Amino acid sequence: MEMPSVYFDRAVTQMSQLPGVGRKTAMRLVLHLLRRERSDVELLANSLTDLVENVRYCRVCHNLCDGDVCSVCSSPSRDKALVCVVEDVQDVMAIESTQSYSGVYHVLGGIISPIDGVGPQDLEIDSLVARVREGGVREVVFALSATLEGDTTCFYIFRRLAGLDVRVTTIARGVAQNERLEYTDEVTLGRSIVDRRPFKG
Repeated sequence: MEMPSVYFDRAVTQMSQLPGVGRKTAMRLVLHLLRRERSDVELLANSLTDLVENVRYCRVCHNLCDGDVCSVCSSPSRDKALVCVVEDVQDVMAIESTQSYSGVYHVLGGIISPIDGVGPQDLEIDSLVARVREGGVREVVFALSATLEGDTTCFYIFRRLAGLDVRVTTIARGVAQNERLEYTDEVTLGRSIVDRRPFKG
């Protein structure tokens, strides 16, 4: 289909690169933006520019932040000896929404998935092991998705932590098998964090 404008076509193409956004949806979104006030569209454009220029990853846990260390790691009220290992930033947000967890996090940036070409070296596993080895971590909680890949990742990290003075637990399986953590309801996720149990490799 020939587009009426090169600029319109370029915007649709870029918008369709977003997850879950096909070309038709992208067209609707771009047409919507064209109907908006110029100031509204500029606000959106500026917020996206600010996003790529200013948002960083925490040097401690790899969560999103505006500075060097995220608000969770820098909070004096958080238990720094309790580290919850999650797949991605969305999982941090999901757990935080339960208001059931008072520790800190470690974001892996994915899970081991050979079929997708993701190995242990592609994740923030070495930095987790180094964090535990430095001392001060009492417990590591696995809060990864209940999938084969999630379980494989837990087992790999469990083996890497063997011999270190740390308790390793996993969230209770109130989270359904094959269910992604970010889609789990807050009550179930909160109960899973509270009722965590020892991880048996």
